[in-house]
Amino acid sequence: MEVGQHLAWEGQECTGLGLVLAGMARVYKLGESGREITLYRVEPGESCILTASCLLSGQPFPAFAQVEQTLQARWLPAQPFRQRMHQSEAWRSFVFQLLSRRLASVIGVVEEVAFRRVDHRLAEFLLLHPQGCALTHQQIAQELGSSREVISRLLKDFERHGWVSLGRGHLSLLDPAGLKAGTVT
Repeated sequence: MEVGQHLAWEGQECTGLGLVLAGMARVYKLGESGREITLYRVEPGESCILTASCLLSGQPFPAFAQVEQTLQARWLPAQPFRQRMHQSEAWRSFVFQLLSRRLASVIGVVEEVAFRRVDHRLAEFLLLHPQGCALTHQQIAQELGSSREVISRLLKDFERHGWVSLGRGHLSLLDPAGLKAGTVT
């Protein structure tokens, strides 16, 4: 599956579970305003817990899933998935451990968005990319659950402080210590 291809759409019926062998997919929610927030990524050795939940509950998929890195996956149709859940302790354990880990990470995303200021989240994001990044302001906003306008305004402010350098298609971190100290209040 190629980069940019959608794997699942919100409201879609789940017909099976993909087991990712290589590549990566992003699972995200889209708000009425058009803003996106990344819930989690599915990497090699993992499966999408929202899909597993849909298969177990019969509910439609509640988000979107899109390929971020060329994806290779093995497909397990719904009926064999359900049979394995009933017959295999190892399979149940795999699904429930994945569910537990992913639920904890999604709760972390909710806490970040609900309780931490955007400038702190942006600074932390930038500090995780010390060599800079080639993400657009829109892509950073999607990662942080914000709007492009807010991210652009904050990045300009960070640039005025001398913490980052903004260039077309690239952002460089100039003063990590200053960024960290300047955004912790």
